[in-house]
Amino acid sequence: MSTYKYDYLIVGSGLFGAVYAYMAKQKGKKCLVIDRRSHTGGNIYCENVNGINVHKYGAHIFHTNDKGIWDFVNQFVEFNRYTNSPIANFKGELFNLPFNMNTFYQLWKVKTPEEARAKIAEQVKELGLSEPQNLEEQALSMVGGDIYQKLIKGYTEKQWGRAATDLPSFIIKRLPLRFTYDNNYFNDKYQGIPIGGYNKLTEGLLEGIEVKTACDFFEDRAYWSSLAEMTVYTGKIDEFYDYRFGELNYRSLDFEHAILEIENYQGNAVVNYTEREVPYTRIIEHKHFEFGTQPTTVITKEYPSEYALGKEPYYPINDEGNTELFRKYSALAVKEEKVIFGGRLAEYRYYDMHQVIGSALKSARETIV
Repeated sequence: MSTYKYDYLIVGSGLFGAVYAYMAKQKGKKCLVIDRRSHTGGNIYCENVNGINVHKYGAHIFHTNDKGIWDFVNQFVEFNRYTNSPIANFKGELFNLPFNMNTFYQLWKVKTPEEARAKIAEQVKELGLSEPQNLEEQALSMVGGDIYQKLIKGYTEKQWGRAATDLPSFIIKRLPLRFTYDNNYFNDKYQGIPIGGYNKLTEGLLEGIEVKTACDFFEDRAYWSSLAEMTVYTGKIDEFYDYRFGELNYRSLDFEHAILEIENYQGNAVVNYTEREVPYTRIIEHKHFEFGTQPTTVITKEYPSEYALGKEPYYPINDEGNTELFRKYSALAVKEEKVIFGGRLAEYRYYDMHQVIGSALKSARETIV
């Protein structure tokens, strides 16, 4: 008979932790979920403002080709038919994203795929870049000067806080060019937004499970660890090991939210600002995720920033140095007999929502006995 109060302590109530807790409960396990924030849900948390579900930590648009994952999330909340079709604003000119026939018409007035391909090929040939040495050269060799200068360069430099010539070429492994008049950003078969916001998904996953918020695992890790036979850790892997090999690098984000006394600010959920001189990368108008008709609206300007302790780590910088550093931490993690690591921070990788759910389901199936 176990002397522990819980079978699992789950550190972090984001998607990985919430899915793992749900799966453990289905197997009859007793779980305690703790989170250092004052709410559950991690970065998918929504705050209701004037009846609008505001994506507090940036836009989250669910998309997947995996029917099993789609069916899994739809157990907890119904998803609407939202289709991501962002707009790019470059010095007041508007372009459709992703790069498609609408974009090419807006750039060059070409009307057929043949004309568009020829225009891109002509620009690429003029540049003569046979062996790209950095992100700028890689992008230019794929899409030519016009698309790069108007829709990639400024946005990318803001995102990474560095000149495109100082960024490695592998960051842009591929730039999808679509020679159809289709503004659907994702190719995935299933996409949408939970009706009523992402909190309904989190609440459904954590229903009947004990949860404590505003609890920092590291303030008394010995106590928290003593409560359960196993710990599922979804935080930063370098923090778990007291940064013994050094800190992993991230990019962070700052958000500027505003309530506007108008019904409709920009007519689209996502508008990217691709010129370098505009300090934010995009403006989100949250009501459009759920086709809202409220008399007011809420917008969020998203500013990329350098990560520092105390800020939220959003995007891992998976360059050679960080990858090698993560390998050292990962080598320690695989030796742990009482700790399961999972999620974007513990695995030091960028995850879309369906990917982190898939990772949590796989981990749960392999480790819950």
